[in-house]
Amino acid sequence: MVLTNSTAKISLDEFLQLPETKPASEYINGQVYQKPMPQGEHSTLQGSLITAINQIAKPSKIGYAFPELRCTFGGAVIVPDVTVFEWSRIPLQPNGRITNRFEIPPDWIIEILSPDQSPSHVIRKITFSLNHGTKLGWFVDPDGEAVTVFQPNQTPEFKEGKDILPVLDVLSSWQLSVADLFSLLYFS
Repeated sequence: MVLTNSTAKISLDEFLQLPETKPASEYINGQVYQKPMPQGEHSTLQGSLITAINQIAKPSKIGYAFPELRCTFGGAVIVPDVTVFEWSRIPLQPNGRITNRFEIPPDWIIEILSPDQSPSHVIRKITFSLNHGTKLGWFVDPDGEAVTVFQPNQTPEFKEGKDILPVLDVLSSWQLSVADLFSLLYFS
């Protein structure tokens, strides 16, 4: 994450009045951070995870994975690489159509470390989310081919190789090992 305003803190209302940026900007603890532009590994993992989760979750209406969804909660605005909501928690309009604004914490966030991105800021975002109701966070490190798993009130777990990654309870029929996750990066 690139800190776009390193000295002056602004309020959440001031942040929400700013124009949208590409890539997206986030707001945590009065600071504005712009996400880095996704590159090949990041985009491949993000797209593949969203597809895999939605192939399991959407038909049975147990959950849905979103790419780069802006979530406002706990006085912050975050845009995780992958955001997963259990179906019953997806914000809807009275007619059943999805809303544009998600003002609740996601159930699961997946962050994929990009080159030149601050690992500590990404971890801070995951722990902030957990402190506000998120049930699961993955910190995916493509260079190290490892995933650090965050869950409320637990020590983070380092997963690699054939380790099976935990998922939301509603998706417990789906299993993915760390090796299987990173095999998505190989095209030959």
